[in-house]
Amino acid sequence: QVMEGEPYYHFRHRGTRQRALSRHWGWHMRLTRDPQVLWFEQQTVKRRSKRGGSVVPTDPWFPKQWYMNNDVHPDLNILTAWSRGYTGLGVVLTVLDDGLEKDHPDLAANYDPLASYDFNSNDPDPQPRYGDGDKNWHGTRCAGEVAAVANNRICGAGVAYNAKIGGVRMLDGSIMDIVEAQALSLQPQYIHIYSASWGPEDDGRTVDGPGVLAAAAFQRGVSQGRGGLGSIFIWASGNGGTNYDNCNCDGYTNSIYTVSVGSVLGDGHRPRYSESCPAILTTTYSSRTTSKVQIVTTDLHHRCTDKHTGTSASAPLAAGMVALALEANPALTWRDLQHLIIRASKPAHLQAEDWAENGVGRRVSHYYGYGLLDAGLLVQAATTWAGTRPQEKCSVQAVQVPRDIGSRLTISTDVSSCSQSIRSLEHVQVQLSLSYSRRGDLLVALSSPMGTTSTLVTVRPYDTSQEGYKDWTFMSTHFWDENPKGIWTLQLENRGDDSNTGQLSSFILHLHGTDEDMPARRSSATATDECLRRDELGDCEDCGSSLYTHQGSCLSYCPPRYYGRVRSATPRGTARVCARCHPSCYTCQGSSANNCTSCPSGRTFQDITHTCPHP
Repeated sequence: QVMEGEPYYHFRHRGTRQRALSRHWGWHMRLTRDPQVLWFEQQTVKRRSKRGGSVVPTDPWFPKQWYMNNDVHPDLNILTAWSRGYTGLGVVLTVLDDGLEKDHPDLAANYDPLASYDFNSNDPDPQPRYGDGDKNWHGTRCAGEVAAVANNRICGAGVAYNAKIGGVRMLDGSIMDIVEAQALSLQPQYIHIYSASWGPEDDGRTVDGPGVLAAAAFQRGVSQGRGGLGSIFIWASGNGGTNYDNCNCDGYTNSIYTVSVGSVLGDGHRPRYSESCPAILTTTYSSRTTSKVQIVTTDLHHRCTDKHTGTSASAPLAAGMVALALEANPALTWRDLQHLIIRASKPAHLQAEDWAENGVGRRVSHYYGYGLLDAGLLVQAATTWAGTRPQEKCSVQAVQVPRDIGSRLTISTDVSSCSQSIRSLEHVQVQLSLSYSRRGDLLVALSSPMGTTSTLVTVRPYDTSQEGYKDWTFMSTHFWDENPKGIWTLQLENRGDDSNTGQLSSFILHLHGTDEDMPARRSSATATDECLRRDELGDCEDCGSSLYTHQGSCLSYCPPRYYGRVRSATPRGTARVCARCHPSCYTCQGSSANNCTSCPSGRTFQDITHTCPHP
């Protein structure tokens, strides 16, 4: 390509590795000998980090953001992603909800009118409707989690605080299929990520999903959105836990086109409102029981809140983390992102009885999917990810004649016809038609040839429907990367009264995946140990010249209450350490009381003296 207005030309050569530092000998010689070439230089990728402040934002409420400031272990590891320079710059995200307070002082600088619309009043302004007890605060809170402006002395910081944020007002009025479809297909070449925390009633007795138009919008989004890479839809798994609801009865959460996000409390326990199902891919924090401070975000009337909770608080955190990954690698497809999310989720301290290892050695749970999402791992994996081969689909009709369900029914089906096209699985769907005297009593499970069992739907005691399942599609992510070859088994089991009866009239198994052997890709998302020298206790003494030594390990940033300083010049360069701030500071540039750059909760930063005096 030609450099604008300059006599320089940029040539790309396929044979050289993009990050090759050694010069390509053949091309070097040819260009040297060409009389018309006055000057040339092989371009190499240079690492640049932003100068100036620390990675930790100075916003007054950041000390309260326990899920990203290292207060809980592990947290979402956002600081590591920021320390690598990823803050969501260039990514456009919109929140499909009840409106967005676009003039909020902590959102206004990131607000994007081109990513916004009001489908309730049919105008371009997503401002929420006030009055009526001001109940339309939800969208504004979700937006702040993603993109609240950082380092502006207001409120806290969003996960992707340099991303552009839009809002769609659609939940404050009658919701129809066409309204959902319009929202899901708003500006699909401009908006990259859609975050949604809504769906059918979480009452434990509904089985419902997108209508014809919304279903078409999802499909069009992944095939044509974002220049053909696919729109990213992030979905909250549902708040029906107290009603024993199951998110596989929600056709939005269990769509293969959405990333379904579960919730966990700060201490690793399951919130009582959280639903389980095998469509959940990953988990983020949603609240905590050990303190009054929940999720910190923007609120109506230009205010801040630290009381945001629920699964609907989890999904925007994941959406912000996906924005960081898209900044790290804008070429990722909608499927690449699901592969990366799985690889960057860790079971950690998440409590559940059902953690099980699938056929490729990953632990997975119906409550948390693959575990707690780690932003540092996600951006690291995104930068090195090689794209996936095209999605293949193979369907097997497993029931020819209707079968009585009785107390239990087992159907086995051989899918060897699929093993040519699919070597590694992604989503697996089970499409069922059945009648039953009390739908909620029926437990449905699927087992793969590699021995993984996924409970497609659990008992729902409030679901007394006699409708059965009419062509309903369940989905599981638990077989991801397994080889589908062999015998699959569907189990239907009556967990209620002996008098229950019903008939299974149709069972279609839909396998999605690729012809690549995905497990052969060694996970690049494992944290590389960057320590150069350890002491006799195994603690790191030397992390090289670009990382900080902190409490025996190597970090790319210094956490809150610490600042980075050069300890000593070693023969190989400078050794950096994290040194303690003065106890009165939350972030600082030095060890004394007048080196503060922000204060802990309860103290007010003094601009002139750079101190945090006692209140």
